[in-house]
Amino acid sequence: MLGGIDLAAGREYNRPVEEQDRLDIQASCDGDQEAFRRLVERHQQQVAGLLWRFTRDRNTLEELAQEVFVQAYFSLPSFRHEGSFAGWLSRIATRVGYRFWKKQARSNVEYAIQEADLIEQPEAIEDIDPAAAGKVVHWLLDQLREADRLVLTLMYFEGQSTEQIAQRMGWNRAMVKMRAYRARKKLRDLAERQGLREKLGWMR
Repeated sequence: MLGGIDLAAGREYNRPVEEQDRLDIQASCDGDQEAFRRLVERHQQQVAGLLWRFTRDRNTLEELAQEVFVQAYFSLPSFRHEGSFAGWLSRIATRVGYRFWKKQARSNVEYAIQEADLIEQPEAIEDIDPAAAGKVVHWLLDQLREADRLVLTLMYFEGQSTEQIAQRMGWNRAMVKMRAYRARKKLRDLAERQGLREKLGWMR
């Protein structure tokens, strides 16, 4: 690499990210392993940040991230450049995370936060601080079905609209809207039973 130019490949890499992605995708499809490595390095932080919504265990996160890029590698020939590569990766990562949740549910693995016992004693967190509130919210979300949890996670933590969620998951928008409505109600009811609704004002 010299002056922003990959001498081996004869391509410039001081261009905008999307143009760099386009060049590296083409090179990777042509068998250039270094090109795919550049794609991974460019987007691994984004993928890790998204997967952090699905697991707080770093070892599991690394495994899921590897799965995302393995799927991306074998699916590169089908990438049509109709949207950004980052958006395409986000859809793959979301589906990988969703399958992880479903697998966890089937195997009855407990992955709720260790502080969940605080929920059974709401008076113990009368003056809830932001860090504790975040843990409580994640525990509440863990009590929902996987699809409900996914919709609310994408909506509240990723700022996705119902249309964007539908596109990312390949679902019907009307179904996403109904699921979001029902999931919010379940979450409010659960918070109400635990005496936490007023403390978590975003769920009013």
